[in-house]
Formats: sequence, structure tokens, C-alpha cells
Amino acid sequence: MAIEGFDYKGFAQNLAQQALELIPKDFNDNQKNYVANTLLNFATVAGQALYDDTELGFNLDQAIMITQIIAEWSFHKSVDLIRSGIPQQYWDPIMQKIAYTIFEIAKNAFHQALPQDQCLQLIEHHVKKTYLDCIAELKDKNLIDEGLMEKAASQSNIDTMIQEQAQAEQVQQNQQSQNVSNQAQANPSNSLSQANIEPLGADAKVLKLATLALLFQKMKQEKVQSILNKFNPDDAQSVIKFMSMPDLGTKVDPNIALRCLQEIKTNLPNANQNLTPAKIIHKIQNVSQYLDRSHLEQILRPERIKVKRLVFNALDGEYYEIPPKVANIIATHLEDSV
Repeated sequence: MAIEGFDYKGFAQNLAQQALELIPKDFNDNQKNYVANTLLNFATVAGQALYDDTELGFNLDQAIMITQIIAEWSFHKSVDLIRSGIPQQYWDPIMQKIAYTIFEIAKNAFHQALPQDQCLQLIEHHVKKTYLDCIAELKDKNLIDEGLMEKAASQSNIDTMIQEQAQAEQVQQNQQSQNVSNQAQANPSNSLSQANIEPLGADAKVLKLATLALLFQKMKQEKVQSILNKFNPDDAQSVIKFMSMPDLGTKVDPNIALRCLQEIKTNLPNANQNLTPAKIIHKIQNVSQYLDRSHLEQILRPERIKVKRLVFNALDGEYYEIPPKVANIIATHLEDSV
């Protein structure tokens, strides 16, 4: 019996369209077309096989998940092959073996009702093994040399994308701070305090709260709320009042604002120094107090494989090895989504 509501062709087309925005900008047209077409073809074939299956009886969510997993890995490994320098005539056989492996492992894992994190772990393990085995086979047949084999084996587009995402988050945070500074410098009059006051004095707390309000005005409200939830209620209310002032930027002296931000930063613990796997695991596990596993799976459905692995491994008390700074950004984003 066909899976009701599963438009596998439309879903595969949508995944391919999304992938176009993620293909590395330095790829030429041939390389871009290869990535997009490979993803589209394998997602369509997998989707149709699931749709027509009459034995395993997958539901809509399972069919979508399996198809999406095949699409994601098709994207990442086709990018890895292009980056590897392996001649193009060998790409299709390797990708076909990878896609077949994903499909079979995913079908069996989901049919056995394994937890999603175990399914993802199994699939990732076999994808990497199949990829490396294919490369080693090319070397054994003297179709590539050892140097090219090692270069191909070192490719990991999925890790690269996670690192780029973390860097983009950092740039955005820096830009938000710079915007506050620029706004304050453009409106130096009618400040809450004068620049020549040394030190900040009794009004230091008020000035810091006003400065934070300026910063928060440039941020998404859900992010602001998640931060304010950790404040003293009276301080949080003061910040909210400052944020509601449309002319706040004209009332905070830019030099004072910068001094307040610097003092706040100085008094904060060094996040990079304090980041440990145990703390990140604890951070993620705290989220599970508010969301059960099924809800977490729903939230993480659109995320990349390694993001899911980090979260679900942490729930089991294990740390998935990605850079702590990247892991902390993911954990913080998860906290903010609660």
C-alpha cells in the first residue's frame, strides 16, 4: 500500500532546490550540476522505492526521514568526491554504492524501530566505511595513487559546513555589538551619562542595563527572551523598559556604552576556556527536562547529521567529537528553542 501524502517527487525536488544554495561557490557549472542532480536522482529513487514498498510498511515521517538522510549524504559525499580530485568517471560508481548502503541500513534500522540517534550513527558509520573502501579499491587497482587516496579520505564537507556555521554565528554577534556602537556614536547627545565620568559610579548598573537594552534591540526577540529568563526579575523588567524607548540610542553616550560592554565582557567567564565535553553534555541534557525525545527528534529533523549525533549522544552521556565552540553554539541554539 502506497504511503498516503508522500509526494516523493516534489520532496526530492525541494531538497535539490535547497541544496543549490549550499553548493560551494567555487564549483564550476559541471560540478554544481553533478551535486544537485546526484542528490535529486538518489532522493527520487529512494522515495519511489519507499512509496511502492508493500512489506515494511513505513509511515510518512519515516519515509521523509530516510529520503532526507539519503539526500544529505548524497550532497556531502558528492562534494567530497569533487574536492578529492578523483577523476569524474569514478564518481558515479562510488555514489551508487553509498546511496545503496544508506538505503539498506536506514530501512533495516527504522524497521527495527531503533532510536533515531542509533539509526543516524549506524548510517554515518557505514557511509564513511563505504566511501573509504571505494577509495581504497581505486588505489588497489592502481587507478589512483596513494597521495590522491589520502587526500580523498581527508575530505569531510559536513564538518566544514558546521565550522562555517559557527564562524557565521560569531560574525553575526560581532556585527550586533558594532551596530550598537555605531548607533551610539551617531547620537552622542542627551546621553544617560557623560563620557568624562570616572569611574562609572553609583549609576553603573543602570548604565549597563541600558547598554544591554541597546544590544538586545538589534537581536531576535526569542533570543533576547531566553537571555532575560536568566536575569534577576527586576533587572529583566528594567531592560525591557529601556528596550521600549525608541530614542534610547540618543540617550546613551557611546563611550559609556563601550565601557559598559567591556566591563560586562571582562566580568563574564571565558567561554572558550570553560567549555568542556561534560559541560556541553550537561547543557543538552538540561533541555531534555522540558522536551521528550520525540519532540527533540521533530526539532532536529531539518538539522544536519552531526548536529543530531551531538545531541542524541549527549542525551546518553557521551560526547560526539566536534569542536567544543561549535558544540556550544548548537547546545545554546537548542536551549533557545525550548
